[in-house]
Amino acid sequence: MSYRAKYAGLLESIVNEGDAIAMKYFRGAEMRVERKRDGTAVTQADKAVEEMAHAKVAQSGFAMDVVGEESTDDAPKEPARTGRARMIIDPIDGTEEFSRGIPMFGTLIGIEEDGEIVAGMVSAAALATGTRWWAYRGEGAWRNGQRMSVSKVPRLAESMVFTTGTGPGKSPAVRAMIRRLADAARNSRAMGGFWQHMLVAEGAIEAALDWVSKPWDLAPLGLIVEEAGGKSTTVDGERTIYKGRFLSTNGLVHEEATKILREVPV
Repeated sequence: MSYRAKYAGLLESIVNEGDAIAMKYFRGAEMRVERKRDGTAVTQADKAVEEMAHAKVAQSGFAMDVVGEESTDDAPKEPARTGRARMIIDPIDGTEEFSRGIPMFGTLIGIEEDGEIVAGMVSAAALATGTRWWAYRGEGAWRNGQRMSVSKVPRLAESMVFTTGTGPGKSPAVRAMIRRLADAARNSRAMGGFWQHMLVAEGAIEAALDWVSKPWDLAPLGLIVEEAGGKSTTVDGERTIYKGRFLSTNGLVHEEATKILREVPV
């Protein structure tokens, strides 16, 4: 059985209902914003989407654990190798944007089997009247039903690069490193978050860097980029979602980008 045949029904059911929950609160008077212990924002929509996902997995018949941003105290540090599948979910990635009425937010879901992400879906309900990306291992990457492919731009000097911001919380060395990557490109923007990686998969840009990320921020992104023909690794070249410092590229500029990012000590 293909991974799409196995998991598409569950993923689509979760994101369909998740989109409805998110849009119920987006730009609405009922939204309440709280701050977690780490200072990040959370709303009742984040909690409701994750609770719904837990319930749907429990009803699905799959032997599957669920790890989510709002129900997990500590992010996992390594892949699950228990023999059970694991769903990793960020119910609303971009809660800060969501809470401010900015449509750059989405539900991110990855399913991991034996340490490998085999199914991934990203749904951005408010972006361009609803945009959804997905991939299943070995079956290509898709945006709203259209197959995606990364760009063929061969050099950073000809590329558009999106990066995480260089604001507070990053050391001078990290800020310098991010700027070096941006300066090596023809064009650059500071964005961060899931959308920049999806733009790599679509072939709209050549590279995207997120510096500080948890597994639920990244779970479906690398699979979608890879299935579109690109490459996603840590700055050090490891193919993992568990160490942050996550770089996606069209593959052709990956070595050049990682070399720049390793030149400045952190």
